[in-house]
Amino acid sequence: MHIYVCLYKCEIRKTIYKNNSSNCNIFLLSDTGATPPESCLFGLMTIISAFAGTATVYTRYKLVEKQIEENNLVKPGLNEASLWLGIISCFGMCVVATFQETAVRWAHDLGALLFFSTGIIYIILQSVMSFKVYPYNTSKSVLLVRTGLTLFAVIAFFPTVICAFYPNSTSKMHWHRGDKSYSSHLASSISEWIVAFSFVFYFYTYIDDFKLFTMRVRTECEW
Repeated sequence: MHIYVCLYKCEIRKTIYKNNSSNCNIFLLSDTGATPPESCLFGLMTIISAFAGTATVYTRYKLVEKQIEENNLVKPGLNEASLWLGIISCFGMCVVATFQETAVRWAHDLGALLFFSTGIIYIILQSVMSFKVYPYNTSKSVLLVRTGLTLFAVIAFFPTVICAFYPNSTSKMHWHRGDKSYSSHLASSISEWIVAFSFVFYFYTYIDDFKLFTMRVRTECEW
């Protein structure tokens, strides 16, 4: 997430330089990497983040699977559904990175919608499972943080999508306060950043959980 903040700062400086103005803009996440050379770094880091996210989702799945074997408080189907939703969300990130906003807009928007929608369902299911296993391996403070982040993401998701396409969808990146639909762009941009940061901080809550077990890769030869 730090790299996207840096790209955001670079995009603001470019806007100020081009417009010879200090009228700072609030960019959508994709706008920070829509043009070269930022787009190269945006695509690379998004792909890396997607693979890191997939690894985190799988690790969380294996942890919950082990907890199911011990206390059977969570249904295996719920854990598997959460796994696939997390993987699909990370795939959406790959689509966003591959089809950039200024190149193939419809594919980029589809990837973003896939990333955000399935990602939100994923953290909802994870929060539900956290409630089911509490107090085993989950503290009350972590449970409250996950619940709060989930609520933030769910609430911010709707203005992210609605305001991005209402009253009309546009690929315009540099906005001014007097522009038509500026308020919709502002609401969508702020909400999108809130959802993205909610995902990042939600993954941070896994840190203590991952300290409770060790994953090993075992190789078996058939010959």
